[in-house]
Amino acid sequence: MEELPLSRAFTLIEPGPVILLTTHDGQADNIMTLTWSMVLDFSPTFAIATGPWNHSYAALRDTGECVLSIPSASMIDTAVGIGTCSGENTDKFEKFALTRAKARHVQAPLIRECIGQVECRVADITGRHNIIVLEGLAAWTGGTHADQRMIHAVGDGTFIADGERFDRKDMMRSKLPGGL
Repeated sequence: MEELPLSRAFTLIEPGPVILLTTHDGQADNIMTLTWSMVLDFSPTFAIATGPWNHSYAALRDTGECVLSIPSASMIDTAVGIGTCSGENTDKFEKFALTRAKARHVQAPLIRECIGQVECRVADITGRHNIIVLEGLAAWTGGTHADQRMIHAVGDGTFIADGERFDRKDMMRSKLPGGL
């Protein structure tokens, strides 16, 4: 085995899906790219990590709502581009030619080009670790997108796209919630 510097240990665990988080601050929509997220259990409860250094944070904190949008692997350059500019001086929907769609429960828009979306309300914000707990209100998936693969950030500027899917639902049935 080769030792990995402890400062890079997060690259072993980080690869959840890249998320495009949308907000609406009462005047404008914004999008930010997130790579730090987690599912908290089988309920629609999620946690993300962000803080005041991101332009979207104030809207997220003040409105208490957002949309988590999952881009496909074919959107990798869009996701990286969104993450490398600020909504403070950029209309990211316009710059990246993304289509807004009206959400059912929140003012933040859905992104029509994404393969999955979850409308959310903020349930808790922990200041010490900049963790925001979100409760899902509605979820959307699929559509007509040919590329259904998710992208995962490793944390070092490289990404992984989903590949072959292994179905073990029958083997895991006793551990899964009903209906899956």
